[in-house]
Amino acid sequence: MLSARQCYEVFRRSIADYHRTDDVDTPVKNPYSSGTFEALLYAKNWIDTVQWHLEDIIRLPAINPVEAVALKRRIDKSNQDRTDMVEQIDDQFVAEFGGVTPQPGARINSETPAWLLDRMSILMLKIYHMRQQTERTDASADHIARCQTKLAVLLEQENDMALAFDELIEDIGRGTRRFKVYRQMKMYNDASLNPVLYAQKK
Repeated sequence: MLSARQCYEVFRRSIADYHRTDDVDTPVKNPYSSGTFEALLYAKNWIDTVQWHLEDIIRLPAINPVEAVALKRRIDKSNQDRTDMVEQIDDQFVAEFGGVTPQPGARINSETPAWLLDRMSILMLKIYHMRQQTERTDASADHIARCQTKLAVLLEQENDMALAFDELIEDIGRGTRRFKVYRQMKMYNDASLNPVLYAQKK
């Protein structure tokens, strides 16, 4: 299993690859071998990165309403893809630690390893884009200073989350902490569970 720093490197590579074109329609070209943990992480972060920019685009004040609706539906699908990918990553952790018997009194972790990786993936995007803000030549000195302060906080969070991830994996492996995977069971995307959608079928 990868360390937090190795996971961060995969996320950074995905972000750098995306920004070679900086186009939400750029096809993903995963550099890692299919079926590897790295390939899963890269695909996960690519989804996050594209969605980050879709969220920027949809906030254009003069956006065409028809285009905005199409973008909202695309973001909804991206959210579902993101959730599905996190659950695939958690399946890897379940398999990895399937032979570990939790010790008596082992504490349960409310957040699974994959959902922590989800936060780490988003954090890498925040750091990338906040660093961009500190390098702008068209912004005020006050704006740059505020963004530098925020970047420092994000970098501190990067270290803290790396430690939290590595400690979680170590504790699960030793049986001193355990986790359960609860599927998200999103309702709004399911035509049989969303009352607005199933009411239309009557």
